[in-house]
Amino acid sequence: MAISRNFLLIGTVYLLVGIGLGSHMGASGDHSLSPVHAHINLLGFVLMAVFGLAYRVLPAMAAGVLGRAHFWLHQIGALVLLLALFLMMSGRVAAESIGPVFPLAELAILAGVLCFLVNLWRHA
Repeated sequence: MAISRNFLLIGTVYLLVGIGLGSHMGASGDHSLSPVHAHINLLGFVLMAVFGLAYRVLPAMAAGVLGRAHFWLHQIGALVLLLALFLMMSGRVAAESIGPVFPLAELAILAGVLCFLVNLWRHA
């Protein structure tokens, strides 16, 4: 698995989604999804670009199970968190019913970042 490449490619897809949402908000004048836009760009693009570049600079990090665990935990956590945030902020799903999803997605992201930290500690 090319962890660096995958982080960079998927991060760029999130960037395109974030730009599209930002353009839609600007054109419509409705900025109610600004938190979603910010999270897409930060969790989706910025963090994935940073992670992808780190794995590119320190390729030994990608060789073990920690790199793969980090990649998948971040992918699953970010996607679930961003979809849940979109559904809640757009009013499609009530906050009370989707609220329990957030801690689970955040925990996956946190676990991924902890894998990244340990991996970085070992190889940097």
